[in-house]
Amino acid sequence: MKKRVTLTFPQDTVQMPVTYRLAKDFNIAANIIRAQVAPNQVGKLVVELQGDIDAIEMALEWMKGKGILVSLASKEIVINEDICVDCGLCTGVCPTGALLLDPQTFRLKFTRQKCVVCEQCLPACPVQAIATNF
Repeated sequence: MKKRVTLTFPQDTVQMPVTYRLAKDFNIAANIIRAQVAPNQVGKLVVELQGDIDAIEMALEWMKGKGILVSLASKEIVINEDICVDCGLCTGVCPTGALLLDPQTFRLKFTRQKCVVCEQCLPACPVQAIATNF
């Protein structure tokens, strides 16, 4: 089972080794999609948790008990094909290869399954054809 969640850490729990505890105590793999964590500040972490569904639920309850705000991450990248000019600038910043220019048609191809919603493509698009939805 996989579940993508956003974790918001209060200032006093930012130093806690959460991904280590998820692996050691709950046997859950935590793939970090995006992180905004700094000492003495509120931190945010988008992770994809993989493991047994019951273990994931127990881990989510454990994190909530530690004061970590847990919310399901449901963002997706959306490309407005009416605005997109197929320039390919977004393909240069996409770390997963979810955005590619078709070598035959030179049109942008988006493979949603590869996308980790890192949002690096958003500022790269000169015509703002790429956005996130909720």
